[in-house]
Amino acid sequence: EINDSEGHPSSSHQTLKGTSKWATSLENLLEDPEGVKRFREFLKKEFSEENVLFWLACEEFKKTQGKKQMQEKAKEIYMTFLSSKASSQVNVEGQSRLSETILETPHPLMFQKLQDQIFNLMKYDSYSRFLKSDIFLNHQKCEEQEENSPEAQTAAKRASRIYNT
Repeated sequence: EINDSEGHPSSSHQTLKGTSKWATSLENLLEDPEGVKRFREFLKKEFSEENVLFWLACEEFKKTQGKKQMQEKAKEIYMTFLSSKASSQVNVEGQSRLSETILETPHPLMFQKLQDQIFNLMKYDSYSRFLKSDIFLNHQKCEEQEENSPEAQTAAKRASRIYNT
């Protein structure tokens, strides 16, 4: 029997990977670089990739250190996603109330309300369509084929022999 770090028996049900994990929540999808890549691919086809790009930019912004860097990143986010002349404008309520003057005194959560709006838009709109999309279903099929391949089964048998001796 294989145990995890806390001494509990480990099972494949506890550690969902790939598409199985993505299908459980948008949060899990956004934590996985491959999931983000596939979701972006899907959103691009729907002409709404700016939503996930804005969300990712806000996540990155929260980690920014130093007032100067924060000002630069805040301005970049504003100009790219929120300004009326933005190249990848996101559709959020109240974006006009976020004036350029706020960019002078940035703080890590300054975009939080707008980020939450976009997250909910993705969660209740595009995420459910993504789970039914060819991009998701084909990726899921490929994963299943890899898991059921003779090489994967041989590796699993080798691993079980090692741990069951």
